[in-house]
Amino acid sequence: MLRLRRTAAALLLVTLAGCTSTGSTRLPAASAALVDIQILAFNDFHGNLEPPAGSNGRWEDVAVGGIEYFATHLARLRATNPNTIVVAAGDNIGASPLISSLFHDEPTIRALGAIRLEFSSVGNHEFDEGWQELLRMQHGGCHPVDGCRVTPTFDGASFQYLSANVRVDARNDTLFPATALHEVGGIPVGLIGLVLKGTPNLVSPAAIDGLTFLPEAATANAAADELRRQGAQVIVVLIHEGGFPAPDDDEACGRMSGDLVGIVRALSPAIDVVVTGHTNRSYICHMDGHLVTSTASFSRQITDIDLTVDRRRGRIVSARAVNVPVTRDVAADPAMTRLLDAYRPIAEEVGRRPVGSVSGTFTRAQNASGESTMGDAVADAYLAAARDPARGGARIALTNWGGVRADLAHTTGAGAVTPVAYGDAFRTLPFGNVVVVQTMTGAQLAALLEQQFAADDRSTWKVLQISRNLRYTWSADRPAGSRVDRASIRIDDEPLNPDARYRIAMPDFLWAGGDGFSTAMLGTDPVAVGPDVDVFVEYLRSHSPLAPLPLERITRQD
Repeated sequence: MLRLRRTAAALLLVTLAGCTSTGSTRLPAASAALVDIQILAFNDFHGNLEPPAGSNGRWEDVAVGGIEYFATHLARLRATNPNTIVVAAGDNIGASPLISSLFHDEPTIRALGAIRLEFSSVGNHEFDEGWQELLRMQHGGCHPVDGCRVTPTFDGASFQYLSANVRVDARNDTLFPATALHEVGGIPVGLIGLVLKGTPNLVSPAAIDGLTFLPEAATANAAADELRRQGAQVIVVLIHEGGFPAPDDDEACGRMSGDLVGIVRALSPAIDVVVTGHTNRSYICHMDGHLVTSTASFSRQITDIDLTVDRRRGRIVSARAVNVPVTRDVAADPAMTRLLDAYRPIAEEVGRRPVGSVSGTFTRAQNASGESTMGDAVADAYLAAARDPARGGARIALTNWGGVRADLAHTTGAGAVTPVAYGDAFRTLPFGNVVVVQTMTGAQLAALLEQQFAADDRSTWKVLQISRNLRYTWSADRPAGSRVDRASIRIDDEPLNPDARYRIAMPDFLWAGGDGFSTAMLGTDPVAVGPDVDVFVEYLRSHSPLAPLPLERITRQD
């Protein structure tokens, strides 16, 4: 815990945007007993080696992001203090742009090693391709199907993943080391890596088969006790879980919501700093005696944490932190430019391939009922591909909204169509899911729809995106278990028959119970149709110019 008096706590700088380094070297602490150490942190990089597109590439109306500029800002910050460590809070990879994901995120792992990242927790997206593939990311080796397309070898991460609360059942040990003890400026700094316990609800069950995810706070506290016994004077938790700060909240972040709040409140006083992620929010808080930080996602910010430590007493006497935007008004790092240039030609050639066109904008934004034009289009694509009896014979299609990651913008003006390239389609569906058709009864389908609204916490409701021939009505005012009006469910304008058997197309993420939709696992006779991005590209090619349809499949009454 940050053992500060109120005057010392006031040194905490709560800065969510517009904070830049002066580039000057910091003066050493006044007393030889005091040591200034710097922790540079980030989270949710998601393979954004190139500057993010659209609004994701701006912060406070300033162009931000991209590994070439990220590396430059990081080097400048590091130069201000020789006692520096660089850490991350997970989701370094996964849901990545084409330039990284086309190569199984090998470019991102190489880049993060080159900028001298030292330790990182795992995030839920680190498991997108399975935990065995994550081991390859750490230890190296070419992907068994199409790895090492640019370089003859892949050495793996030069930084160390930490996973204190991820256990491999077969060996009753953590997937990666639980902790690390690292000396910074002569100060022993203990690091603990955690991922949210709810990871099994966010990734395909097959990807984490054989793993157990333990409670975050209890795991961290036990690890902190051990690190103190080993001599750690500062303890930092790297956790891939985050909060949702309230607008205009003060440095205590007393109105923050999200699972992180309960975790932080349960943490041991031995823990000083909590570097967080997952929610992609930018915040710096002083919560229950802990300094809690998070950057905006996609390479847009770096957190600069500065601690003054009394080495004799083993205590932090002051702490400050700022979130530094990764502006693009600095020189591009030449090593990162060379790395991008090695991968970019292949990615650009694939990404430029035309696949169709749109006559209007498709957006992920959900209306009050939970429906979106982009989600509708993806569900319709699933159904179009799977209707043929030879490809599964689907009657309807569903997809999880969280798997639809980007908009398709119409940018050519009224009356004209906007071309869509493969890279645009890939940004929409970057996870590599496979479309599966299975049989479910009408009663099981109704239960699956009800499961969208099962939790008491409305912020956790996940509204599935549905094909155009499925309709239903729901109400938030109804009690859990009856929020969906079952009499309103219609398929091809016919009432749902609870005893009938329906063939339903969905991504294998849902089929395997992802996002907590356990009812989807009750289906039978599954048939794989093909990769979801290929299905969507096929739909674009045969339906272009594609026009967004009215949002009238799901009706909300409350």
